[in-house]
Amino acid sequence: MEARPTAATAPSHSPPGGGGSRFRFHRPAATMHLAADVPASLVVFLVALPLSLGIAAASGAPIMAGLIAAAVGGIVAGSLGGSPLQVSGPAAGLTVVVAGLVQEFGWQVTCAITAAAGVVQLLLGISRVGRAALAVSPVVVKAMLAGIGITIILQQLHVLLGGQPAGSALENLAGLPSAITNLELHAALLGLAVVAILLCWKFLPAAVRRVPGPLAAVAAGTALAVAFAPGVKRIALDGSIFDAIALPQLPDGNWRAFAFAVLTMALIASIESLLSAVAVDKMHTGTRTNLNRELVGQGAANIVSGSLGGLPVTGVIVRSATNVEAGAATRASAVLHGVWVLAFSALFAGLIQLIPLAVLAGLLVVIGARLITVADIRTSLRTGDLAIYAVTLACVVFLNLLEGVMIGLALAAVSVLWRVLRAPIQAHPPAAPSIPWRVTIGGSCSFFALPRLNSTLQAVPSGASVMVELNADYVDHPFREALLAWQQQHQATGGNVRLEEHGNTVFHDAADRAPRREVATELPLPPRKEPLLHGIDRYHRRFAHQVRPLVHDLTETQNPDSLFVACVDSRVNPNLITSSGPGDLLTLRNIGNVVCGHGRDASIDSALSFAVDGLGVQSLVICGHSNCGAMKAVLAEAGGGDNRSLGDAFVQWLDHARPGYTELLAGHPVGRQAAAAGYGRVDQLAMVNVAVQLAKLQEHPVAGPALACGRVQATGLFYDIATARVLQITADSIESLDPAFDGGLRTAAVSPGR
Repeated sequence: MEARPTAATAPSHSPPGGGGSRFRFHRPAATMHLAADVPASLVVFLVALPLSLGIAAASGAPIMAGLIAAAVGGIVAGSLGGSPLQVSGPAAGLTVVVAGLVQEFGWQVTCAITAAAGVVQLLLGISRVGRAALAVSPVVVKAMLAGIGITIILQQLHVLLGGQPAGSALENLAGLPSAITNLELHAALLGLAVVAILLCWKFLPAAVRRVPGPLAAVAAGTALAVAFAPGVKRIALDGSIFDAIALPQLPDGNWRAFAFAVLTMALIASIESLLSAVAVDKMHTGTRTNLNRELVGQGAANIVSGSLGGLPVTGVIVRSATNVEAGAATRASAVLHGVWVLAFSALFAGLIQLIPLAVLAGLLVVIGARLITVADIRTSLRTGDLAIYAVTLACVVFLNLLEGVMIGLALAAVSVLWRVLRAPIQAHPPAAPSIPWRVTIGGSCSFFALPRLNSTLQAVPSGASVMVELNADYVDHPFREALLAWQQQHQATGGNVRLEEHGNTVFHDAADRAPRREVATELPLPPRKEPLLHGIDRYHRRFAHQVRPLVHDLTETQNPDSLFVACVDSRVNPNLITSSGPGDLLTLRNIGNVVCGHGRDASIDSALSFAVDGLGVQSLVICGHSNCGAMKAVLAEAGGGDNRSLGDAFVQWLDHARPGYTELLAGHPVGRQAAAAGYGRVDQLAMVNVAVQLAKLQEHPVAGPALACGRVQATGLFYDIATARVLQITADSIESLDPAFDGGLRTAAVSPGR
């Protein structure tokens, strides 16, 4: 098991987690975190203030409702939520929903819907279904956000031009020509100025960009309006934030629509909050969200916000990303940002009324545009989900948010079902008369795939020789029976059918048990000894086309990184244990992975010269392994045994490995560490032998100078076959190279039979 980071090793701005000491939250630590949290909270406050005002304006809600939601989201969700660094508040994702509810029910009933949605979220969190809310296709969520962005743009363009938005996206789109013709010049110029500032902000010097772009744009737009356009429409307030508190009100009727609205808001707010929390976890490796607790925190915030007359609250990725980038350490940053919003709204409400509506419209146009990303469209095109993306986006824009999301989810589910059940089955005609037909079958082989199977098999001529390659993770009885029936019919016409399995299922087992998916480790196949030519034939049929692009650039030259000196043992695969491919390793293999003295073996001398001087490799690697036959022979000889049955050449070759035994007897530190770690005598000698061969490289006339000047590095490795782990051997130590293994060499070394 991987060890948990201690207080000493944890990242400096990781939030305190559960499961630690009861004294973790002591005052000195809190004071230390405040040094990071207070500046971060001020930055987030400066970003949240204009965004909250703009979202409230776009939602058709009282302006102060946005600030109420921002304060409640910061204080309540920040205190109770499961994501320490997520910042909550009013979000653009619910703008369309809230605007529709305000038109249908009025503001106070919308507040009741918000509070009721919070109760639903609270119950979802208590029921521990937080992770289930993530079972939503990402392409649907991305299309939903893009649809919201387009809706916001179409709506706010009318405000930017000095007019009034219509009730639907289609009406707003149809009314744009008239709005452009009748634009109010001052409002349009102010809105476009805000758009220009926000688009150019990232190109300004870093010292200037310390001020959040939205705050700078709104402040500049407001200053221009005060100086040059005093008559433009501005935000109208009735007092401070406390005067804007409005108690929720239940509807007079239409309870079905009310309940539907509650579920819609709860679902969308929950999904947006949880996806935002997951994104924050990816941005900051020191955090890990408790999704169920996050739902509880979001639910509590919406209950409070709706009860006080605020907008719905969700986790907001823009503010959360700002919080992380500003260096926040704990949830105190989100809570303090809510306190600053509350204090500003109570003391400086008069300043808010100076902001023109066109300025906020320009801000929202940019926010809406940023919800539409070209990368998401490219991804959906590359993954075959473009139709789902386009349909979901269009339905969100021209129907409504919930219907668009539901249609998108339905399409995504149908797409997944189609991909899972539509097994890839293809017939490949032979390139020459002597080569058999190939029929490749993969994926889930169920009765849904029978039409495709039959049509593919009918393409195979009667009497032909056929190789059927089954690479399936699932085979049901109807599919098996259909394939066997065709095999019998084809053989009856004089043809030949050979079935070859490569997947995790065993085809013939389908006759004796219920169909099920298999994992390769659960169903070991009996070992088979295949002729070498049969393996080459399989390579040409199944893998050559995959290898061909990898070696395309290697046809005329090679540029390996390392010379890898390994033993001839068949159990050691240098490319496998180094995760390397064609052209990466220049490999030299001999008995005992040894380096001979200069002039004693031309093959080794020439390989070193070719690698170091000819190819300019960067590394020379000596790799030994456990249970080495050469090391056994050396130990047997030292104990009075006779290796002459293996030939005089073998006995003479052991001269290159015998120095390792001398060093082992002399108490070489690598040998002592190997013994302390539980390795047997053979493996102790194998590790010492690697250290001795590394020393020989230092003395070699080709490798030595290159190592001395740093042009080449020397590395010693030991492959433990029993545990499939690789250790690093230096001149005097052994180190584990497995980052996921915690427990030292002793545990890694001990294996049965040692």
